[in-house]
Amino acid sequence: MTSAALPSRLLGAADRIPASLAELSGPEHGRVELPVRLAWSGLTKFDVSDPRQRLTLYCLLLGCGQRGDIIRYVNPELLRRDWPRVRRLTARRLISLWERRLPDLAAA
Repeated sequence: MTSAALPSRLLGAADRIPASLAELSGPEHGRVELPVRLAWSGLTKFDVSDPRQRLTLYCLLLGCGQRGDIIRYVNPELLRRDWPRVRRLTARRLISLWERRLPDLAAA
């Protein structure tokens, strides 16, 4: 029996990152409800006005969301504000991809 290497979790991750923060159109306040394909356990509804829920939402989207999900649910100003906390809770290699594509975040 041979074991093949599993593909990296980051396979295709760079393609999911928007080209600019201006593409992001997520709400600044209120609630969002994620589809089951993104939130299959735990919270499915997030209040983006609540910093803890928003942090959970953004980390989940960066790790699992498709480009359209990220554009739809992530607010550019809130992401910029939360970036120092997001980067501490997200895989370094993924953060590196985001900061290369969106250098404004690296300066946050």
